[in-house]
Amino acid sequence: MKLTSFSDYSLRVLIYLAVRDDSLATIGEIAESYDISRNHLMKVVHHLGVLGYLETVRGKHGGVRLAMEPKDINIGSLLRETEHTTSLVECFDPEGSQCTIESACALRGMMHQALAGFFGVLDGYTLADVLRNRGGRLKKLLSA
Repeated sequence: MKLTSFSDYSLRVLIYLAVRDDSLATIGEIAESYDISRNHLMKVVHHLGVLGYLETVRGKHGGVRLAMEPKDINIGSLLRETEHTTSLVECFDPEGSQCTIESACALRGMMHQALAGFFGVLDGYTLADVLRNRGGRLKKLLSA
C-alpha cells in the first residue's frame, strides 16, 4: 500500500510542529523545511485543524501548533482520517466493482486481512513514538 501525498504531508506537518514544542509555525516555514508545495500544505493544515489535530492562530504573528500532545495522536487513526480510500483492489470499492470473478475469488478476503494488519500495526504507535529518534537528529534536521 502506498500512502497518498496528503497523508505523507499530514505526518510531516505533525512531526514538524511536535519538535517545535508549543511554538507557532507558519505554513510557509513548514513548506520550506520539507521543500513541498505551500498550496497543497494549506489544504492539509486546514484538514488537520478540522479534525482537531491542530490549533490555528490568526493575525500578524499567527500560525499553527499541535492541539494535543504527541502521545495522544495515534498514527493508525490519523491515516484512516487522511487516506481518501483504502481500496487496495477494485472489489473494495464501496460504489461497486466491475470485477467479473469477485463472487468466486478469495483475494478480497486476503486483502482485507492485510489492510487490517497494516492499520493494526500503526494503531500501536503515536506521534510521540515517531519523535523518538537517534540523538535528537530529527529536531536538528527540521531546525536547519
